[in-house]
Amino acid sequence: MTYSSESNYSILDDKTATGKKRDWRGKKVRSSLVAAHYEGLEKRTGAPYYGKKAEKVCNCAESLVFRRDVETGRLRLSNAYFCKVRLCSMCAWRRSLKIASHNKLIVEEANRQYKPAWIFLTLTVKNVEGDDLKQTITDMMKAWNRLFGYKAVKTSVLGYFRALEITKNHEQNTYHPHFHVLIPVKRSYFTGKRYIKQAEWTSLWKRAMKLDYTPIVHVQRVKGKKGIDAEAIEKEVRKEMEEQKAILEISKYPVKDTDVIRGNEVTEENLDTVYYLDGALSARRLIGYGGILKEIHKELNLTDAEEGDLVRIDEEDDEIANDTFEVMARWHVGIKNYIIT
Repeated sequence: MTYSSESNYSILDDKTATGKKRDWRGKKVRSSLVAAHYEGLEKRTGAPYYGKKAEKVCNCAESLVFRRDVETGRLRLSNAYFCKVRLCSMCAWRRSLKIASHNKLIVEEANRQYKPAWIFLTLTVKNVEGDDLKQTITDMMKAWNRLFGYKAVKTSVLGYFRALEITKNHEQNTYHPHFHVLIPVKRSYFTGKRYIKQAEWTSLWKRAMKLDYTPIVHVQRVKGKKGIDAEAIEKEVRKEMEEQKAILEISKYPVKDTDVIRGNEVTEENLDTVYYLDGALSARRLIGYGGILKEIHKELNLTDAEEGDLVRIDEEDDEIANDTFEVMARWHVGIKNYIIT
């Protein structure tokens, strides 16, 4: 960590161990914009609910307290208030880092215990209007339970990690909710009787969703070297999702902050987007584990990535052993950056 001095104040410049800058400022700027839209919704609807959310998001990560190791210079966030509002850019960023950290540990342990192969599955439905988004997601969650209750699926997979993603078609003003799923299977899966072809996955998802059209379903083996590790899986997942032009990796935001709000101003379109996404995502579990991945999550005693602590995000981190000193950074509204106090 270094300090960028300007006149009589120092700006927080926090970097990872690999030298990548942590974008505290960018996330705070975006979350402040989300707060402004919640304020706009309170004015539009007269509902105090939105005003309360605006206040929570506005107060999110106003102060950041770090502990810095005197000998190594290692820095760790030790205290901060995170609002945990679904659409808060700051909390979405912290949450995605925590989910990715958990998944890395879970995949590595699954490989150690079971030595599975992995497949990557994407389940979609047609784009929907904002008024239909909440019910569509509810229907998808119910369909998910039906899908993984079917004998063909239950007897073929060892577990799953499921993440909901929502993208928006701004030109047509519609929303596209879909599931991204990482599934461990036995290595004999691809040559045995229990192999599920893409057409069968499509048929099963159509049946589970009770659709009168054929949905788009994509399935692909996550390929890699023998003894594939978590980093290889993450790389393959990222590549696959990029090919589908999806916005998010499987461990990242359910909704990208730039897909929630276009530009840097409060607009009627943005207010509509926040209104519909907030209603659809509030008080809903957006990720889920099943089978051996759920068991391993429990074995590793991992915390709740969605509702739990967003200060400590890396479960592997050891406590800093050497002497430390405290560094505090506060958000300065005028400067629009974190300054050291």
